[in-house]
Amino acid sequence: MTQIAFIGLGNMGHPMARSLLKANFPVHVYDLSEASRNALAIFGATPKSSLADAVRDADVVITMVPTGKHVRAVYEGPDGVLQNAKPQALLIDCSTIDVDTSKIVNAMARSLGYEMVDAPVTGSVSAAEKSELTFMVGGIVEAYEHSLPILRAMGTAFFHVGEAGAGLAMKICNNMMTGIILLANSEAFELTRRFGIDDRLAFEVLSRGSAGSWVLKNYCPVPGLVPTSPASYDYTPGFSTDLMLKDMRLSQSAAASLGASTGLAACASAMYQLASNQGYGHKDCSYVFEVVRGGTAKALPESTARG
Repeated sequence: MTQIAFIGLGNMGHPMARSLLKANFPVHVYDLSEASRNALAIFGATPKSSLADAVRDADVVITMVPTGKHVRAVYEGPDGVLQNAKPQALLIDCSTIDVDTSKIVNAMARSLGYEMVDAPVTGSVSAAEKSELTFMVGGIVEAYEHSLPILRAMGTAFFHVGEAGAGLAMKICNNMMTGIILLANSEAFELTRRFGIDDRLAFEVLSRGSAGSWVLKNYCPVPGLVPTSPASYDYTPGFSTDLMLKDMRLSQSAAASLGASTGLAACASAMYQLASNQGYGHKDCSYVFEVVRGGTAKALPESTARG
């Protein structure tokens, strides 16, 4: 049976690793947090106290860490993947990082004889828990095909976008668009409120009309309208404001390097930056609605705030 090492057990990594366990893969897990490692042991994973131990016997290594700096440390360090994984291991990086760093790590891995793909995901924590993620994959065709049996345990849609780094390029564009749409939703609801239109009525009209989107229907930033949305749970993060800000910055850095005009994304990035500056980086990114409102929600009666 294919042995898998899963590195990085955060909001997305934890349910992704659980999906692999549900598919009966033996999974060795590592995270800097001992509590995170032990939380997966309850579901049948084998926690490892070091990165080297986690990857040493693995046929497949999956990484899901926050930034390019973390990816390079995980792969290149003396305790890392490239120094300790089996030569024939398949490497799958699901982190959302900059394209250049991904290409550097991929080239290094291939020079050592490893197959590697960048395979960032789109979908909420709920989608990860249901094994319904969408994967955007960059790398040579053979590596993509070899990764599919593993990815199918965690998702339902898989796209080979191109060579190394292409999966991340697509993910950056996806999250840039998501951040813009979420801000647009927030501004629309702020305006309908000022017109005196009931939140729930506005939601019904917007979600059924030309403004409807996955973001609005599943991630509505107004509390109480979508039961599964983080907004309905005091903006408990499914995807934090700081993570959205990181991805918006990635989009702006990429746009600048390519000479692309992304004015809407620049405005959205500024709003997520403002939310973070105000101390709400730990809140879900949909908290941008409260920033648009100027923090007035807490002064409203609960019934009014929920529409």
